[in-house]
Amino acid sequence: MAKSKTQFTCTACGNVTTKWAGRCEACGEWNSITEEAPLSAGPANASLGSAKGRRVALTDLTTEETPPPRTVCGVAELDRVLGGGLVPASATLVGGDPGIGKSTLLLQAAARFARMGLKTLYVSGEEASAQVRMRAQRLGLTKSPVMLAAETNLRDILTTLEAERPQLAIIDSIQTMWSDTVGSAPGSVSQVRAAAHELTAFAKRKGIAVILVGHVTKTGEIAGPRVVEHMVDTVLYFEGERGHQFRILRAVKNRFGPADEIGVFEMTGKGLAEVSNPSALFLSDRGQPTPGSVVFAGIEGTRPVLIELQALVAPSPHSQPRRTVVGWDGGRLAMILAVLEARCGIPFAGLDVYLNVAGGMKISEPAADLAVAAALVSAREDAALPADTVVFGEISLSGALRAVGQTENRLKEAQKLGFSSAIAPKGGKPLAVEGITLNRMSDLASFVGETFGAG
Repeated sequence: MAKSKTQFTCTACGNVTTKWAGRCEACGEWNSITEEAPLSAGPANASLGSAKGRRVALTDLTTEETPPPRTVCGVAELDRVLGGGLVPASATLVGGDPGIGKSTLLLQAAARFARMGLKTLYVSGEEASAQVRMRAQRLGLTKSPVMLAAETNLRDILTTLEAERPQLAIIDSIQTMWSDTVGSAPGSVSQVRAAAHELTAFAKRKGIAVILVGHVTKTGEIAGPRVVEHMVDTVLYFEGERGHQFRILRAVKNRFGPADEIGVFEMTGKGLAEVSNPSALFLSDRGQPTPGSVVFAGIEGTRPVLIELQALVAPSPHSQPRRTVVGWDGGRLAMILAVLEARCGIPFAGLDVYLNVAGGMKISEPAADLAVAAALVSAREDAALPADTVVFGEISLSGALRAVGQTENRLKEAQKLGFSSAIAPKGGKPLAVEGITLNRMSDLASFVGETFGAG
């Protein structure tokens, strides 16, 4: 039998090597490499005759499967992000910054699911049971039939789940779980990987829905190995600024529904309150038209959302002007600035540029290019767009404007909130939304010239 070799794993990035080193070659961290036993691979030269397995049942693509049953909790924003409700025997990972409200959200969700008839168990590895009960009292959830435990030993937790057989188990958090079969400290790569594997396998085997809470690193990713995200069925990120009342729950992976779906919540004194109309909330503080302020008609998952983009352009006292972005990609901002200078003749040299997405939102779709360009030119030329206008469209490096998807949904959302004019690229099928005047542009230079008289 082949002798199993010892392997070494970096606790910071999860890189595996065959020998120990003081510094990880993959991420550059010092003193982060620990020794761990590899998984058994079985005999190296075992023949099929001496190690037969069972025959796997095969099906074809025409096999019809009934959709998995779902349980809705009554919080429409959470049910939307989950893809229509909670699926039995599913594993969900919820990540977010410390203090953002993950525990509050999941305690409220546990209470809702328990009231819907699901036997629910909430396991806290970070707080004592008394602290969780105090939070529940503050949120008005003390009468909810939720079973509570404070434990970090994975073996004890699995034994309790086996005995109680809940329909939903919430583990807060996966970084605090400790398995006595792994020789490393809680929160290490090997401990997180082992705990996630055991809990996910238990959920599939026993038909229990499991929700895991995961901390994020300073780069915004789930702390621990990325393999944890591949183990679970759904990965949700809880986004927002702690000093801001808005919170965004975003699905980045979902085997039972659409990915990139969002749910919007507002942090109040009594916990998180769902926001049924995010567009109205994000634009609620918008006053008179000001230079640098543009409303972007975006799509988040399957939902159209109107978001305000704010830009400020000012002379720079430094030799290297600043480019500060909040809520958007900094590399894409640099591209838009280069296109404006090369194709429209609008220089930004010697000018500090600040771009902010209002409401704590984060935008990733290219359809925001034209709205960003409009905000930048508006701030530079000190000319405000009309208050009843929305803007969307993608900008190519040649300066041409490219059509984007779901134009009709964007326009309908704008019309519903009282906007009467829209600027979008040419192309796509002709559209006529009642109450909206659609102005189509072919390239960025014509847009800047017609709208601001610049370039």
